[in-house]
Amino acid sequence: MPRLDLRVLLAVFAGGALGTLARAGLEEAFAHDPASWPWATFAVNVAGAALLALAITRLPSRHRSAHVRAFAGPGLCGGLTTFSTFQLELVRMLDADRVGLALGYAAASVAAGLAAAALATRLASARRATPDVPARERA
Repeated sequence: MPRLDLRVLLAVFAGGALGTLARAGLEEAFAHDPASWPWATFAVNVAGAALLALAITRLPSRHRSAHVRAFAGPGLCGGLTTFSTFQLELVRMLDADRVGLALGYAAASVAAGLAAAALATRLASARRATPDVPARERA
């Protein structure tokens, strides 16, 4: 059984706290009616998909950065994104007889999340493939 690294555990905790606070703040600032589009949840889920793709693509897999990856991935992105709220909002839309809105929200959330992750991965991969050119050589 692998040994538990306290720095990794603390990184997940710190990232999760930060992500959760950010999501809660956005949910509070952009409260919505159950029969309308939940922009805050939609935005944090799409942003979280992009951030997670960036973290996976850009952060090296070396052991010494395990705490950085833990902070960014399961910590920050895990706290920021919310499948449970997404699911609850869909149920509330259905309860309000907004079937079309619920179907559109579900489809748009999945499509936008996948597109954001693909775009972030492509951008991060392109940046990594481009050699760093010193500033004096670019001028």
